Amino acid sequence: MLSEKMINALNEQIAMEGYASFLYLSQAGWFETKSMHGCGSFMYRQSQEEHVHMMKIFHYLIEMDAIAISPAISQPPAQFTDVREIFADTLAHEKRVTKSINDIVELAIKESDHSTYAFLQWYVTEQREEESMMRTILDKINLIGDGAQSLYFIDKEIEAINQATIAAEKAEGGE
Repeated sequence: MLSEKMINALNEQIAMEGYASFLYLSQAGWFETKSMHGCGSFMYRQSQEEHVHMMKIFHYLIEMDAIAISPAISQPPAQFTDVREIFADTLAHEKRVTKSINDIVELAIKESDHSTYAFLQWYVTEQREEESMMRTILDKINLIGDGAQSLYFIDKEIEAINQATIAAEKAEGGE
């Protein structure tokens, strides 16, 4: 049985994952309007992935005989300055998600909630991978630059990262 504190923390995490899904969807749309279809495809996939993360927690709560709350999602921004800003903001958001997951892991340890602790280990690994990928993308943007001519190469690099991630997930039998 989950404590009220744990149920609240997991429901807050559902809201955080839901916001990330819509933020990344908004970013994908912005990229599409700039004809950066590689970046758009990448962010559409990220948006879907965040939705899956949200639903895993939602179903976990139900499985644990708790109430899962479908969150009200704040409106994410629709306009962005440039590609560097988007990926810097995305990395910052992923770091906030990591902190939140780590806080819930700490709560599970404190409450001797072994089931939730085990459940959250997937998220711990996932967040390490997400932050690493976003740092890699920012490193590539810094190497290429983000001037008008550079955007074409950035778009191609991010599409290559997207395709490699899709291939790796298929090889692992993933989502």
